[in-house]
Amino acid sequence: MEIFDILVTVSFWVAALRIATPLIFGVTGALLCERAGVLNLGIEGIMTVGAMTGWITVHLGGSLWGGVVAAMAMGALCGLVLAVLTVKLGLSQHVSGLGVTMLATSASYFTYRVVLPNANTPPRIQPFEPLNIPGLSDLPVIGPILFQQTALTLLAIALVALTAWFLNRTPLGLALRAVGENPAAVEAQGLDVHRLRMGAVVAGSAVMALGGAFLTMSAFNAFFFEMVAGRGWICIALTVFASWRPGKALIGAILFGAFDAFQVRLQQVVGGAVPGQVFLMIPYLLSIVALVVWSRKASYPKALMVPYIKGQR
Repeated sequence: MEIFDILVTVSFWVAALRIATPLIFGVTGALLCERAGVLNLGIEGIMTVGAMTGWITVHLGGSLWGGVVAAMAMGALCGLVLAVLTVKLGLSQHVSGLGVTMLATSASYFTYRVVLPNANTPPRIQPFEPLNIPGLSDLPVIGPILFQQTALTLLAIALVALTAWFLNRTPLGLALRAVGENPAAVEAQGLDVHRLRMGAVVAGSAVMALGGAFLTMSAFNAFFFEMVAGRGWICIALTVFASWRPGKALIGAILFGAFDAFQVRLQQVVGGAVPGQVFLMIPYLLSIVALVVWSRKASYPKALMVPYIKGQR
């Protein structure tokens, strides 16, 4: 197979969307937080705790959707901790976010060891299976790419559309965007700035946790240490690339997924002539280039990372 022939195969785009799914969840959650003015650097740990919680729930006898709900609840709890630190107490969003990442990651690994103290390899669960939607899955090209994925991939895409509608078409979404731009003006309208910001962080963190749950309950069928592998930090970069817009965030996540799927297939074409580490760098290098090129004119929320004290003008 020629190198550029890879890009026109259906299987390539099926893999690209599958790889992009945890990033879609993560960047959607990060976008919600940042549009309200809060930088959530706890995302890496939140995705890790979502992966562990969803998997352990199913392993202990819960349903797959029960695992999804449990992962979201644990992500929301981590978001609440971050919101109290950064919104209520006005502490550094950088330090607080990194603290939440370390706390959530360590708690996930500790819980794994407590529940399975003697496990040499992680137990397997029955993950979400690819869907087969009559009439849609059989469509040429688009059918296998979109309608033969698992339910969580379709949920991720639906959440992007729902987030775009919420931010642009609802009064609450408008208020949330205003909180990230001019919180004093929002308070002048009689709205609670802290409540809006905290709600955005909690909701965004719940969505982020779904990205981790996808890894253990759809992409794989077990929990491994370090399995999030920096995807949370990629989501932070993708939020900037997307200029804080859900549609562009979806495109950015799929673009990174395509880069990653491409490097895997490129290794098969080139063989051992080039060290494997070079191929592993490709998605990240291309993402950096895309971030530099497309984000130069990005219009960020004016109150991002700026603590707000009630009554302050």
